[in-house]
Amino acid sequence: MAVLQSHLWFAPWAAPRARRLPGIQPLDPADWLHVDDAFAGQMALRDRLIAEAPEAVHALLPSARPAAAELYARVLDILRTAPGYRVAAGAVTRPDGVVVALEPDLPLLTLGRLVQADLCLMEAQGAQHVLTGAILCFPAGWSLDEKIGHPLTRIHTPVPEYDAGLAARVQRLFDGIHVDRPMWRANVLAYADADLFTPAREGAPRPRPVGPAPYVRSERQCLVRLPRTRAVVFSIHTAMVRRAALTPAQAEAFEALHGAPA
Repeated sequence: MAVLQSHLWFAPWAAPRARRLPGIQPLDPADWLHVDDAFAGQMALRDRLIAEAPEAVHALLPSARPAAAELYARVLDILRTAPGYRVAAGAVTRPDGVVVALEPDLPLLTLGRLVQADLCLMEAQGAQHVLTGAILCFPAGWSLDEKIGHPLTRIHTPVPEYDAGLAARVQRLFDGIHVDRPMWRANVLAYADADLFTPAREGAPRPRPVGPAPYVRSERQCLVRLPRTRAVVFSIHTAMVRRAALTPAQAEAFEALHGAPA
């Protein structure tokens, strides 16, 4: 059964000024982690993936344990005052009523069951930022085991738009993220189906929709600097909506980017 949002509640790509890659803009720190109307369905899927295939959705290098611990503490601190959450000494009750045991020794796996956003840890090593840990339940065409331990340029190897110029801009962006000035952007793509867990191997052929794609997938991607370890958290809140659910302005912008439905 498809897990869909009723509407797309973020669409910065609808503004022409935000379409030039990487299309970044400031983020209010209080506006980082969201609960939307697909929370219960997405969290049930996350629970199942983490229980049945943790090796497919989780990775953490030993060197990244301090950053993971800092992120764990940061998110729990946010949830203490977040609407719908109840944080107790050993467990958190989510807005959907599910009680999640707190396991600080498994920080990313625990966080993956608490919030809708996937969470990736990027840490500076030499001149680049390297993916050192992640809980990634909703990959859009990539596999965590191929990317963990690699820098940004290697992670984006199969992306044709990620040329040397864009790579340099993105690296400057990561270098320049301030603790008190997080940033965000969003992408948007047409999809033939509504599957959220869509990993793919590098070099594997990508299926193309036959006819008009009925779904729109958009990722709200945030960049947040942790103050102690200086790691950058790259969070990905995935929305999947029916194309017909776009507002007229969103539909017009989407068609300008990807073409009108056939």
